[in-house]
Amino acid sequence: MIVEEMVSALPLESVNCAGVRWSEGESTDVSEDIAAEVPVALVYNGISHVVMLATPLDLEAFGVGFSLSEGIVASASEVHDVEAVAVDGGIEVRMTIASERFVALKERRRNLAGRTGCGLCGTESLQHAIRDLSQVPEGPRVAPAALHRAFAGLPAHQHLFKRTGAVHAAGWSRPDGALELACEDVGRHNALDKLIGSMAMEGHAFDAGFAVITSRASSEMVQKAATVGIRILAAISAPTELAIRLAEQSNLTLVGFARNARHVAYAHGKRLVP
Repeated sequence: MIVEEMVSALPLESVNCAGVRWSEGESTDVSEDIAAEVPVALVYNGISHVVMLATPLDLEAFGVGFSLSEGIVASASEVHDVEAVAVDGGIEVRMTIASERFVALKERRRNLAGRTGCGLCGTESLQHAIRDLSQVPEGPRVAPAALHRAFAGLPAHQHLFKRTGAVHAAGWSRPDGALELACEDVGRHNALDKLIGSMAMEGHAFDAGFAVITSRASSEMVQKAATVGIRILAAISAPTELAIRLAEQSNLTLVGFARNARHVAYAHGKRLVP
């Protein structure tokens, strides 16, 4: 896969903005870094498939990860090249995918406008909202202490969050809790897609560790994780009822409220053992 990103032409990931801070009865002029959010169109073989609102960071990984998590391609090798290009009104992530995958994409193509807060905006029908999910592999078990070690290590990778306080993160950990990768975005689904793309491009096996996210666990995030074979998804906040049902059906271990040395295993907690 050839990766070309025109970094110099893309917007910055954060912008310095002026404001007035009010504290203890006094106002002060301030200048702060604010996370950027721009329209990003994912374009396959010259055809625009979807427009998401995202942080202009790790966009090549975003394109590859979205392609994998949405089942557009089966492996990163089917994305022959990817290029992020600044255009009027936003950014295009232009990808060339294998011809048979593009034919299949055209058959089920949906034009939708994604929003920061959700992952299913604009699907054509109710049938498209929930995909058939394969069973994720069992893989090695993980100690609860390792799960919390990964969360404890995540802030060191949240560089944009430290500056802006406005982005989510998704991280990838080895079974022992050592964090290897982390990606950030204003959208939690985007952060997970960026992580999935980064893993695929760097050759990490999806069943060889677990993912942690600094958000709630939605059904769409469970679908994305299960589609690529991630076996444990741990969220710092709550899951939805549908997310739990999909995790049960796909053999994915779903963890919520992972904070302060506590967590709740909502599906397939058998993989978490001392």
